[in-house]
This record gives sequence, structure tokens and C-alpha cells, in this order.
Amino acid sequence: MPAIEFTALPLPHYIRAGYSLAGPGRKHPERCAIGEFDLLVVTQGCLYIGEEDRQYEVAEGHALILRPDLHHYPTAECTERTASYWLHFHTAGSWRMTDDEGEEAAGGADDAPAPGRTFRMQTFRIRVPQFSRLVQPAKMYEVLRQLVALERDSHLHWVRWEQQFLFQQVLMMLAAGADARSPRPGAVVADQAASWLRKHYRERLTAKDLGEALNFHPVYIARCMKRQFGCSPMEYLLQYRLDQAKLLLLQTDLPVGQIAQDVGFQQAAYFTACFVKNEGVTPREYRRRFLQNPGAAGLDPIPTTTGGGN
Repeated sequence: MPAIEFTALPLPHYIRAGYSLAGPGRKHPERCAIGEFDLLVVTQGCLYIGEEDRQYEVAEGHALILRPDLHHYPTAECTERTASYWLHFHTAGSWRMTDDEGEEAAGGADDAPAPGRTFRMQTFRIRVPQFSRLVQPAKMYEVLRQLVALERDSHLHWVRWEQQFLFQQVLMMLAAGADARSPRPGAVVADQAASWLRKHYRERLTAKDLGEALNFHPVYIARCMKRQFGCSPMEYLLQYRLDQAKLLLLQTDLPVGQIAQDVGFQQAAYFTACFVKNEGVTPREYRRRFLQNPGAAGLDPIPTTTGGGN
């Protein structure tokens, strides 16, 4: 069953919600490319809906997300009294469809830092099944009931804030379904590789070391990481080392050469070259950029200890 995968931040955001009660003979409305995701949760009866060439029977305790860019239509009339919640939402970030195996996991919003920015925006993926049986239907119904009850006061800022909070709970309950949380072998290998690289980033590492640590061929690991993170293991390692270097540049008064060694670079010149390519400035210039009172003698006068800290 297809799943919808969002790249966050920014988070998908709530727009509006409602409750519908339909008798026998009624149908779900036909619409084309409405520009918003439409979540349907049936609490009684069954809705018969098609989206392009797929057809769904959304029975009690089931949820279906209709895409914002496709044609959806009724495939049959309700045969009994049918009650359902509907919720419209969208995202300012990127999203995409995945198959059962979650293939083609790269893409989405670019989380690389713009030159001069302190750190990358830490993105993550929200993967929810497009059609699923709810794990906790009663809990889902209650959260949706609260969302609908708040609609009459949705002109108030604090109410809109509360609705956004409740909507995140809806997404988490959808993601809790077995279809969305089932581990994919390639994704598991990529996550294990990333964790190992983060643990050992200070050491001199090769693709062979990574393969021996995970008991997988380096080519397979590279393919998994490319699919999951959009980069090779060594590219991932380089970016992580540079991120750690930026922390040390801002939070310590360590010399640039020592920082290079502390984050796993064997040569300070190579560290500087990589840093300039990534940030557009040298490490020393980067450090000065965030100093309130840079020293006139060309030093790095940050009045902190050599340890971490905020």
C-alpha cells in the first residue's frame, strides 16, 4: 500500500476539519486537484471512494488520505448510515509518494546550510500510510472531535495553536500503523551506518572499515545511504565532521588546527579547504563572523573553556 512521506521541517499544517453524517444513497463528493490533503476517518458505515485508478472501501476504523493534486470521486453510494471525520491539511515543505518498500527515499527539501548560516536545519521524515486501519480508533476519534469542536473559535490565535498541536497527534497516530513503521532493510542499514559514523567520526575511517563494522559490502551500504540520506557514507561523514567543527569554532577558543584534528581531519589544510567549499569562508573567518568584539591582533578571543556548552 502506498505511503505519503513528508520532509519536515516545515511540518504539515492543519487547515480545517469537520464531521459528516450520510444516509443510504449518499456519496462522497467528486473533486479534482483541490490543493489540500483530505484525511477521511470513518467511524460508522463505509465510504466508497476512488482516486485516479485506485478504489477504496473506507470502513469503520479506517483512514484514507486523498492527495491534493489528483482527481477523487465516489465509486458507489453508501449502503447504510455512514459517519466520518474529514480534515484538510497541507505542507509548505516537500512531500512524495513511496511504495511498500519505501524506494527512492532521497529528494524532499534541501537541508544543507546556506553559506554563512550557523547550522543546518535538522529535517526528518514523516511517513504515513495513505490507507490504513487505525491502531487506536477511539483515541483518533476523540482527537478529531476536539479539533472539530474548536472550529467555531478558530479565529482566535491560541485556538489555532491548539489545533496545530492536536493535528500533530493525528499524524503520529497515523504513522503508528504497521504499514508506516515497518522497518525496511535498506533504511535500517543506512541508519546503522549513520550511527556508526557519528560514533567514530574522530577516527581515520574508510568504506572498508564501515563494511566490516556492519557486516555488509561497502557498495550496498553506499547504495542504502544514498537512498536514505541522498549522499554516500563518506559525504555524510564529511558533513558531520564539519558540523562538529562549527560547534567547536563557536563554543571554544581552540586553535583551528586542533579543531581539525579533534573532528577527524588529518591535515589542517584539507580541513580548511573542505570548510571553505562548504561555507564559503575559512574556519577563522567563520569564527570571527559570530564574534561581538573580534580582537584587533587577528586572534580568536572567545572567552570560553575548551569544553562544550551553550
